Amino acid sequence: MPSGKKSKQMRLIAAAPPPVQSKGGSRRRQANPKVLAIASAVVVLAAIGIVLGVTLGGGSKKPSTSGYPAVGTLTNALPAASDVNTLFKGIPQNGFTLGDPKAPVTMVEYIDLQCPICQRFETQVMPDIIKSYVRTGKVKVEVRVLDFIGADSSRGRKAMIATASQNKAFNFAELLYYNQGAENTGWLSDAMVGQAVSSIPGVHVHQALNLQSAGSVASQASEFDTLATSDQVQGTPTLYVGQSGTKGLEVSLPNPADGRPLVRALNNALG
Repeated sequence: MPSGKKSKQMRLIAAAPPPVQSKGGSRRRQANPKVLAIASAVVVLAAIGIVLGVTLGGGSKKPSTSGYPAVGTLTNALPAASDVNTLFKGIPQNGFTLGDPKAPVTMVEYIDLQCPICQRFETQVMPDIIKSYVRTGKVKVEVRVLDFIGADSSRGRKAMIATASQNKAFNFAELLYYNQGAENTGWLSDAMVGQAVSSIPGVHVHQALNLQSAGSVASQASEFDTLATSDQVQGTPTLYVGQSGTKGLEVSLPNPADGRPLVRALNNALG
């Protein structure tokens, strides 16, 4: 069964603490008018500085690129980086689509980079699907990445969207699945993102890392959420298979390590 959606916990808004009461008498102190004027000027200047800082800095702090190579390489790469590179090498990638754009059949997959069931499917089933159906031009894959599970999922999703701008989203996702840690333990940290991006040959690492904080990345993430709501996605992985240009039928995976239901669906769609 797909990994169940974990509701995002509501953040409780803590009530403001009561004002600190003086231990002395109840006599109120009057502030000096000159002091008030100076303090007001300081507040105004500080506000101006904050506005300028947000405007000039783009409104968000970019992750550090220090210590990472300018271009991705297999030297000192994460485990399985070479296998992942071989798996996708030579297959067309365009953003979130893998395979020949004219392929007669399309497979849509909703994934979460922290999902352990996705990990089993992506590492035990998808390599054969890619070799037999995608590399041969029969099937193209469209991926839609979600953040059902937690903060690590959100961090990974932003990075995957950023790598999609260089047509390496599938490499990034597969590499993380081969190096996946336990859910919500902080394993998918900024450091892991940096290592993963740096382990994809040819990627402009600093460009990808800086792009994570861009508004375009947030917009794409929101679009994925909208699509998931429209498709009533309740968990990951969720798969749809059909002739290209059609909605496709959902494919049930009772065992995420058993690709036979997916193979049957692909063959039926191919006719």
